[in-house]
Amino acid sequence: MPSILDDFDWAATPLGAQARWPAELRTTCAIMRTSSFAMCATWGPARTLIYNDAYIALLGERHPWALGRPIEAVWPDVWPTIAPLVDQVLAGEPVHQQHMHLLTTRNGYPEDTYWTFSYSPLSDASGAIAGFLNVAIETTQVVTIEQPAIANAERVQLALAAGAIIGTWFWDLPTNQFTVDEAFARSFGLDPALGRRGLSLQQVVETVHPEDIDSLHAAINEAIARGGPYAHQYRVRRADGHYYWLEANGRVELAADGTGLSFPGVLINVEERRAIEGERDRAMARVMALNAELEQKVIAQTFERGRTWQITPDLLGVLNHDGYFEATNPAWQVTLGWSEEELASVHFLEFVHPKDQPGTQSVWLKFKEAGEPALGLEHRFRCRNGEWRWLSWVAVPDGRKTYCSARDITREKLNRAELRKRTAERDRLWESTNDLMGSAGLDGYFKTINPAWTQLLGWEVEKLLSMPFLEVVVEDDRADVLDLLARLGQGEKVSGFTSRLRSRGGEARSFMWTAAPDPSGRVFHFVGRDVTAQHMAEESLRQSQKMEAIGQLTGGLAHDFNNLLAGISGALELMHLRIEQGRFHELGRYMGAAETATRRAAALTHRLLAFSRRQTLLPKPTDANGLIAGMLEMIQRTVGPGIRLESDLQAELWTALVDASQLENTLLNLCINARDAMPGGGVIKTTTRNLHIDATQAAALNLAEGPYLSLAVSDEGVGMPAQIVARAVEPFFTTKPIGEGTGLGLSMAYGFAKQSGGQMRIVSVVGEGTVVTLYLPRHSGAPQSDTQPGNMAALEPTAERRGKTVLVVDDEPTIRLLVNDVLEELGLTVIEASDSAAGIGLLHSDATIDLLISDVGLPGGMNGRQMADAGRLVRPDMPVLLITGYAENSLLTDGQLAPGITVLTKPFALDALASRVRELLAD
Repeated sequence: MPSILDDFDWAATPLGAQARWPAELRTTCAIMRTSSFAMCATWGPARTLIYNDAYIALLGERHPWALGRPIEAVWPDVWPTIAPLVDQVLAGEPVHQQHMHLLTTRNGYPEDTYWTFSYSPLSDASGAIAGFLNVAIETTQVVTIEQPAIANAERVQLALAAGAIIGTWFWDLPTNQFTVDEAFARSFGLDPALGRRGLSLQQVVETVHPEDIDSLHAAINEAIARGGPYAHQYRVRRADGHYYWLEANGRVELAADGTGLSFPGVLINVEERRAIEGERDRAMARVMALNAELEQKVIAQTFERGRTWQITPDLLGVLNHDGYFEATNPAWQVTLGWSEEELASVHFLEFVHPKDQPGTQSVWLKFKEAGEPALGLEHRFRCRNGEWRWLSWVAVPDGRKTYCSARDITREKLNRAELRKRTAERDRLWESTNDLMGSAGLDGYFKTINPAWTQLLGWEVEKLLSMPFLEVVVEDDRADVLDLLARLGQGEKVSGFTSRLRSRGGEARSFMWTAAPDPSGRVFHFVGRDVTAQHMAEESLRQSQKMEAIGQLTGGLAHDFNNLLAGISGALELMHLRIEQGRFHELGRYMGAAETATRRAAALTHRLLAFSRRQTLLPKPTDANGLIAGMLEMIQRTVGPGIRLESDLQAELWTALVDASQLENTLLNLCINARDAMPGGGVIKTTTRNLHIDATQAAALNLAEGPYLSLAVSDEGVGMPAQIVARAVEPFFTTKPIGEGTGLGLSMAYGFAKQSGGQMRIVSVVGEGTVVTLYLPRHSGAPQSDTQPGNMAALEPTAERRGKTVLVVDDEPTIRLLVNDVLEELGLTVIEASDSAAGIGLLHSDATIDLLISDVGLPGGMNGRQMADAGRLVRPDMPVLLITGYAENSLLTDGQLAPGITVLTKPFALDALASRVRELLAD
């Protein structure tokens, strides 16, 4: 049917033409257009007023000028009163007022008017509050003309039973599609998205009480058949699983042929209204027949007997003119503990908190004098147990009686106070913290920053907000910051991220950041802590620890080598003395002592090189199980009869890529340490396992992911506390008495494992024992068999070696002398060079050279390996023997020597040198 909403030129208003209105606004207008209730709505930032035909009577002379105007311009005389209510509903909180007094000028003169109305929030498609719907009833006549009893009954009925709008629908009859608003959907447990797309009648009525479904279908069919208004009450199961009474109000629009076109409507909660309708109607009939005094008594009795009076959680009461309660409902005792008799025996002000009494008394006196309703009075009310609870009051005078309703707002007060406290704390933190705080967009610009940016970095806030934040990031860190932005853009929360920022004075400072994306996805929030001093302190500590370790290492090394040199030099001096004395038979003693000291020195240097991971390793595919099995007898003799050896070796253990001789040495050292930890005897167990190291384990072990095999040596000894375990691999650190250990056993094992591409871990419990585990890299091939070293017979010359020439390059004359003598004993011709320059000259000459023997560390611009490589360019088949005390980085390529090149580690036995030479010349 035609409506003022259709005839108006909306294009001239902030809302624009109706064709461009959002679906939510069009649905609201459809409800207003078909409703017989006076209804208006506002929409948009300008709060543009829209109203239906029934609302025109309430406007008076303001119509039609009011249509499309801001609501505050339409009602300027009452705006100071209703503005807070409008703010409340636009904040998302529904408003319901009954018999509110407003002094309005709508017909050319001021007049007292009374209104009962409900404000319901209206949301747009994004869920934001865009306006509100007002269903208004002018009750001026009820308040001022009808008999006081009727007015009072109506106020009680409206205060306790009037239901707010809980949802709206629009039913397109030709397609049988319902669209419902979000409030409707959520009230009945429906998907809001489905409600916007469309529901069938069957889906909508699924929650109707079985006893009401037939009458509902009949009422709907009757309304569709005749068209026009529709109203029906029935029970519906809502989201909490309980049934509630609702009233559906709508209107059926028919086409020219009498078929239904549309059926919009609104749902109203009438649960409480139905509960008191019978009692109200009986009270109304009785009070109309009695005088004013009897009417007041009947109303009070109606309150006392009413079902809602009994069950509502609100505190309801009737005060006489002197301030004493004549009637109170059970909620007083439930909430505050006071019985009806106790409340009636004392003036109500005596229950009010002493600090709130002056204000409450002032309102009470003005209320009695003016005879106008009092709204929103808040004060603390004493409970029977001595506690205080905050109450919010609505009081309506009627003659010498006052009908009041109070709501317990203690929790709301506490929540508001807590919110204010948290807000104040957050503001203080924002202003006073030394951490950099703020928010920024993924577009690369700051949105907000706190004062710490100026305090720490010297940048002015306005400057930082106006430039891309990457400009204050140190150039080398910008790529990492861009990666961080990408992670935040994907919704990831990031913590522990470190970057450097440039202060206004050019200084770089380090900050550790925590950042989290905003739910909007376009902004992220961050906190950054200045860790510059911490990083400097950590670096200083690392330097201090490094110097301490170097001092400990050099001190221990000097001590041990002084002892060994004393033994060697003393033996040589005594040998010289005995030769002068002609006591040649005693030379063997001193030669043996010197040789023993020399071997101990060699072992010490190997341990040092293992710890520094610079020992010469010849990794090859090794059968670890076979190596362990072959050493058990020797280990048993070494640890003694008080120790029992056990082994748990995994069948089909993978091949390890390690230096077999160093692995033997490491295993022996670990077993000796285990024996020393069990002075009373015990069990040493050796265990091997195949392992697949995943990402988590790799991170914990500081290894790459992949296949490894483990070798563990465990004992039942005294164990070590955590602080000892932490230092166990330090060079020369030992808990053994002086003279019983060098403190290099575990450090050598650790260095060997790391240099072999693996890891070592120690687990120890005091009083229970220790487990030392080596993690070694797997080799995919089969193990290689060992070649047994030669003996002194290798020094004998043979026919096949005669006539061969060897080039010896070493900057140490003593080494050249010894090597030359050995080679000459083998029947070989020797050419000498003292540096790499002379050596490369001989290699590039026409001289015959069948074998090159060279030290790795040489003067002359090239090391031994580089010289050998250059020489093999012109002599590609020439074998090479490199002599070294440690492995240079360039010595090995991917862990393997090139064919024809081998290594001999200093110090070496002469038979070992002879064996290597024999093998190379034979090949």
